[in-house]
Amino acid sequence: MVPGAAHPALLALLALLGALLPGPGGAQTSVHPQKAITSRGASITVNCSTSCDQHTMLGLETQLAKREVDHGNNWKVFELSDVQKDSFPICYSSCLGNQSSALMNLTVYWFPERVELAPLPRWQPVGENLTLRCMVSGGAPRDHLTVVLLREGKELGRQPAGDGEPAEVTVTVLVSRDDHGANFSCRTELDLRSQGLALFQNSSAARKLRTFVLPTTDPHLATHPVLEVGTQCLVSCTLYGLFPVSEAEVHLALGDRRLQTTITYNEYSLLAKALVEGKVEEEGVQHLTCAVNLGGQSRRSLENVTIYSFPAPNLTLSQPEVSEWTTVNVECEAQAGAVVTLNGAPARPPGPRAQLQLNASAEDNGRSFFCSAALAVAEQVVHKNQTRELRVLYGPRLNERDCLGNWTWQEGSQQTLRCQAWGNPTPKLNCSRKEDGALLPIGDLRPVERKVAGTYQCRATSTRGEVTREVVINVIYHQNNMAIVIPVAFVMILGAVGAAIYIYNYQRKIQKYELQKARKAQEEAAMKLTTPATPP
Repeated sequence: MVPGAAHPALLALLALLGALLPGPGGAQTSVHPQKAITSRGASITVNCSTSCDQHTMLGLETQLAKREVDHGNNWKVFELSDVQKDSFPICYSSCLGNQSSALMNLTVYWFPERVELAPLPRWQPVGENLTLRCMVSGGAPRDHLTVVLLREGKELGRQPAGDGEPAEVTVTVLVSRDDHGANFSCRTELDLRSQGLALFQNSSAARKLRTFVLPTTDPHLATHPVLEVGTQCLVSCTLYGLFPVSEAEVHLALGDRRLQTTITYNEYSLLAKALVEGKVEEEGVQHLTCAVNLGGQSRRSLENVTIYSFPAPNLTLSQPEVSEWTTVNVECEAQAGAVVTLNGAPARPPGPRAQLQLNASAEDNGRSFFCSAALAVAEQVVHKNQTRELRVLYGPRLNERDCLGNWTWQEGSQQTLRCQAWGNPTPKLNCSRKEDGALLPIGDLRPVERKVAGTYQCRATSTRGEVTREVVINVIYHQNNMAIVIPVAFVMILGAVGAAIYIYNYQRKIQKYELQKARKAQEEAAMKLTTPATPP
């Protein structure tokens, strides 16, 4: 400040009065330019002049750094440097003891130091309002500064920055699914075109919005209510109406144990699956949970799973292999609380034990004994079964059904001798002709020859004994156009003779009957001729 000069506000008032009241002889003080705008930190020259042609004092009153760069008889040029804020420099002069002044309006413009869109929510629910906030620090002149909020570069709204520091401008939008992944930002516009300058823009960094839809319904959790230790079952969890479904997280757990989950994503739904294994240390009632997390929110379902142990019943035979007519005891026993059923056992009150006794026969060989145990678990009934087979040792058997005693075959035909021997252990069987010991193959398909005819002795043997059976083979063959059946031919001849005798006797009886009938008719006719007539 010039020594002896008044306060700037007073000088401004004096400059205004000096402009209205001219000095002696009409002398005036002038400033050029009267209005100016410059960027912050820049320099500007100011020309102060007076109309007084006498020796005069001429100067510039300002708080800014200044230096005189040129002068003349009634003018001076000053350079103002490092201009940081708006100012009102005053040119003043004193002519013949009278003072006058002129006021300059110097405006400083500068761009905002901070343009920032406030952080967006980590997740924004679809269908709810979202308020976007743009924070602006610095920038001048504020009456030329506007704040614009943008979505993907398209304007959502604009407002003046105002005088606040920092300035905050807000716009509220209704969020939809289309906003998921959209970029939001804000921009300042310093419009100095009316001052002969340009439109200056400054933009914030973009922020990406994530929107979501999480239904109010809980997931559908499907599982088996009971699970045996050492076994596995598949559980599934389904939830519909999700967006974006790929961002959803699923947590499947049995108690405190998290399950390894496979997730299938559809357009707006997901399906999570996991295998659950029953473990001994988890025996009892366990909570199976499914939680679907999206947008910082969660939907959860819970089901109870009862893990149990239930070994198969213990089915025992007193002797698994016995000789025929040996007494066998069969017993089945299960854990406490189970109900046992043993096939063939007599009816008894239900319980964990059942038994029966039998006298083993050949028909019991290979017989299976079946035991079923039932156990109630969490309002479910589970079953375990056990089987055992009885082996009965008995001697060979040869019966008519499995080994026919008489066979008649046509010579040249393909035939198989079928003869089955039974026994345990399985007996060996062979058939040899009585006359010469010739063996007859059993079970082979062969052409029949007349030489195989005869009576055979079939013998079945095993370590349990021996049994025999006679088998007769008849062969029909042709010779000189006469059928010969050995030994059936003689029977056929006797049959033909008997038939002839029967026919002869039958015809004689018919002839005798006819003669008797004719004789009786003659006698009746003779009696009619000898009987007298009855008078009227």
